[in-house]
Amino acid sequence: MAPAGQRKIDWARGYMPVLGAIRKDFIERQPFAGKKIALCLHLEAKTAWLALVCRDGGAQVTVAASNPLSTQDDVVAALVAGGVRAHAWYGASDEEYEEHLRLALDVEPDLIIDDGGDLVTLLHTTRRELLPGILGGAEETTTGVLRLKAMDREGSLAFPMIAVNDARSKFLFDNRYGTGQSVWDAILRTTNLVVAGKKVCVVGYGWCGKGVALRARGLGAQVVVCEVDAVKANEALMDGYDVMPMLKAAAEAEFFITVTGNRNVISGEHFAVMRDGAVLANAGHFDVEIDKVALNEAATARSVVRPNVEQFVLSNGHRINLLAEGRLVNLAAGDGHPIEVMDMSFALQALALDYINGHKLENRLYAVPEEIDDHVARMRLESLGCSIDILTDVQKAYLESWQ
Repeated sequence: MAPAGQRKIDWARGYMPVLGAIRKDFIERQPFAGKKIALCLHLEAKTAWLALVCRDGGAQVTVAASNPLSTQDDVVAALVAGGVRAHAWYGASDEEYEEHLRLALDVEPDLIIDDGGDLVTLLHTTRRELLPGILGGAEETTTGVLRLKAMDREGSLAFPMIAVNDARSKFLFDNRYGTGQSVWDAILRTTNLVVAGKKVCVVGYGWCGKGVALRARGLGAQVVVCEVDAVKANEALMDGYDVMPMLKAAAEAEFFITVTGNRNVISGEHFAVMRDGAVLANAGHFDVEIDKVALNEAATARSVVRPNVEQFVLSNGHRINLLAEGRLVNLAAGDGHPIEVMDMSFALQALALDYINGHKLENRLYAVPEEIDDHVARMRLESLGCSIDILTDVQKAYLESWQ
């Protein structure tokens, strides 16, 4: 399978000029020489290229999957052929998934990249003997950063971590435009249903939710937003969407997409009032946002009606269609975020590891340094042949003066 996987990686590489420029610098400097890096990410072509860039910077790289349904086996095979250690395969059971994470940590890494916080959690629970050797790491997604913030607040973080997700060059693009496009790409290719004229419920109006709602409106849908944050609810209203409680939306919408990072945001009381043929998809990191236990209990029959579509028949005869087992739909049923968007995110990841490797940091959660965030944004503009204005000394002085 390796040649097929390599072709996927080569295609992605051709549209990731920022990470390509970083690779050239890494080849010259070899910042990770003698270092071991463990990556827990969705294993597809774009993340594979990040792993290879770290390898070319001198690291011994080991990868494991952050989701058992997002792994592309041919890409993993290509990584192995390229000298990267890999512990992952598509459709791994929960037990196999956890074993893969443990095997990735068996190399005793110096640096980590995490997506969702599973590596960090293992290191702080069952693999604490490895903590003294960890220089630090970077976290890719909102869910993982939420976990890290909780650890940081209670002072339990045993090594420095950088919240890559919270960089402007990440969430303004990856979370908004990347999630918006990739979620609908996955839903459309999986269901082959029309969206125009239908009512779409977006549960959660963070940056990911904004992207999903924006693209739904672009497809011609009537968009409803469900929120618990009053400020975000006002923002959704002023962006032109309806806002209502989940129970009311459940009886009206035909598509439901969860993007909250929380559990059971669609549950039994909501299933009971849904329209026949409702489509449920999750775009949050873990498969806990749609209450699958309650859905199973409410169903009188269930069957797989299309690849990545499981249909549950309720006692009232209504059919509810769950996509990709309630896992991250854009990767479990699609190819994930667009390549060019991930070029920025993975450039931040590579530079974050480089920063940690070159600095002595305290054991806490850090924002991406502003100079790195700005550097990645400027590199992308340069790769597009786009230039922008620069403040004059007079303008800088004016902005910095209280007078």
